[in-house]
Amino acid sequence: MDSPRLTLNLENGSVSLAIPSDAVKEIKTALDGLINSLKIISATNTGTSKKPSPQPVMEYRHVSGVFLELFCNPNIWPTPFAAKVLLTIRDQQIKLTTEAELTRVVEDVNQYLEQNS
Repeated sequence: MDSPRLTLNLENGSVSLAIPSDAVKEIKTALDGLINSLKIISATNTGTSKKPSPQPVMEYRHVSGVFLELFCNPNIWPTPFAAKVLLTIRDQQIKLTTEAELTRVVEDVNQYLEQNS
Protein backbone atom coordinates (compact mmCIF):
# COMPACT_ATOMS: atom_id res chain seq x y z
CA MET A 1 0.00 0.00 0.00
CA ASP A 2 1.32 3.43 -0.94
CA SER A 3 1.80 6.06 1.73
CA PRO A 4 -0.52 9.05 1.57
CA ARG A 5 1.03 12.09 -0.09
CA LEU A 6 2.02 15.19 1.85
CA THR A 7 1.64 18.33 -0.25
CA LEU A 8 3.65 21.33 0.85
CA ASN A 9 2.57 24.60 -0.69
CA LEU A 10 5.43 26.91 -1.56
CA GLU A 11 5.45 30.55 -2.60
CA ASN A 12 5.53 29.58 -6.28
CA GLY A 13 3.97 26.15 -6.55
CA SER A 14 3.90 23.05 -4.42
CA VAL A 15 5.67 19.77 -3.89
CA SER A 16 4.02 16.46 -3.06
CA LEU A 17 5.73 13.39 -1.64
CA ALA A 18 4.75 10.00 -0.30
CA ILE A 19 5.60 9.87 3.38
CA PRO A 20 4.29 7.68 6.22
CA SER A 21 1.77 9.17 8.64
CA ASP A 22 4.12 8.50 11.56
CA ALA A 23 6.76 10.72 9.97
CA VAL A 24 4.23 13.51 9.46
CA LYS A 25 3.27 13.23 13.15
CA GLU A 26 6.98 13.65 13.99
CA ILE A 27 7.09 16.72 11.75
CA LYS A 28 4.07 18.11 13.59
CA THR A 29 5.83 17.61 16.94
CA ALA A 30 8.97 19.35 15.65
CA LEU A 31 6.93 22.25 14.26
CA ASP A 32 5.03 22.62 17.53
CA GLY A 33 8.35 22.90 19.38
CA LEU A 34 9.57 25.49 16.87
CA ILE A 35 6.43 27.57 17.29
CA ASN A 36 6.84 27.47 21.07
CA SER A 37 10.44 28.68 20.70
CA LEU A 38 9.29 31.49 18.41
CA LYS A 39 6.57 32.49 20.89
CA ILE A 40 9.17 32.70 23.68
CA ILE A 41 11.34 34.96 21.53
CA SER A 42 8.37 37.08 20.45
CA ALA A 43 7.10 37.49 24.03
CA THR A 44 10.55 38.51 25.25
CA ASN A 45 10.95 41.02 22.42
CA THR A 46 7.69 42.84 23.17
CA GLY A 47 7.67 45.33 25.99
CA THR A 48 11.11 44.61 27.44
CA SER A 49 14.66 45.57 26.72
CA LYS A 50 15.79 42.13 27.83
CA LYS A 51 17.43 40.07 25.12
CA PRO A 52 15.71 36.70 24.64
CA SER A 53 17.66 33.61 25.52
CA PRO A 54 18.80 31.69 22.43
CA GLN A 55 16.42 28.93 21.40
CA PRO A 56 17.53 25.65 19.80
CA VAL A 57 17.25 25.27 16.04
CA MET A 58 14.60 22.95 14.66
CA GLU A 59 16.00 20.29 12.38
CA TYR A 60 13.88 17.36 11.25
CA ARG A 61 15.08 14.61 8.89
CA HIS A 62 13.16 11.74 7.36
CA VAL A 63 15.16 9.23 5.36
CA SER A 64 13.08 6.49 3.79
CA GLY A 65 12.54 6.36 0.08
CA VAL A 66 12.84 10.11 -0.20
CA PHE A 67 15.04 12.35 1.95
CA LEU A 68 13.10 15.18 3.62
CA GLU A 69 14.69 17.81 5.82
CA LEU A 70 13.12 20.82 7.51
CA PHE A 71 15.37 23.37 9.21
CA CYS A 72 14.67 26.64 10.98
CA ASN A 73 16.66 28.84 13.33
CA PRO A 74 14.02 30.55 15.49
CA ASN A 75 16.55 33.11 16.73
CA ILE A 76 16.50 35.03 13.44
CA TRP A 77 12.72 35.48 13.18
CA PRO A 78 10.76 38.03 15.23
CA THR A 79 7.47 36.07 15.25
CA PRO A 80 6.03 32.72 14.12
CA PHE A 81 4.20 34.57 11.33
CA ALA A 82 7.43 35.89 9.83
CA ALA A 83 9.37 32.63 10.10
CA LYS A 84 10.41 30.53 7.16
CA VAL A 85 11.57 26.93 7.04
CA LEU A 86 14.36 25.68 4.81
CA LEU A 87 12.99 22.62 3.04
CA THR A 88 15.14 20.02 1.26
CA ILE A 89 13.68 17.06 -0.62
CA ARG A 90 15.82 14.67 -2.63
CA ASP A 91 16.09 11.21 -4.08
CA GLN A 92 18.43 9.69 -6.68
CA GLN A 93 17.09 11.82 -9.55
CA ILE A 94 16.27 15.23 -8.07
CA LYS A 95 17.08 17.61 -5.24
CA LEU A 96 14.85 20.53 -4.26
CA THR A 97 15.94 23.11 -1.72
CA THR A 98 13.69 26.09 -1.01
CA GLU A 99 12.17 28.19 1.73
CA ALA A 100 8.57 27.82 2.82
CA GLU A 101 6.47 29.94 5.15
CA LEU A 102 6.22 28.29 8.56
CA THR A 103 2.50 29.00 8.89
CA ARG A 104 1.83 27.41 5.49
CA VAL A 105 3.85 24.29 6.34
CA VAL A 106 1.94 23.95 9.62
CA GLU A 107 -1.38 24.23 7.74
CA ASP A 108 -0.28 21.63 5.18
CA VAL A 109 0.83 19.18 7.88
CA ASN A 110 -2.40 19.69 9.84
CA GLN A 111 -4.46 19.13 6.70
CA TYR A 112 -2.56 15.90 5.95
CA LEU A 113 -3.13 14.62 9.50
CA GLU A 114 -6.85 15.48 9.39
CA GLN A 115 -7.29 13.61 6.11
CA ASN A 116 -5.17 10.59 7.06
CA SER A 117 -5.95 9.95 10.71
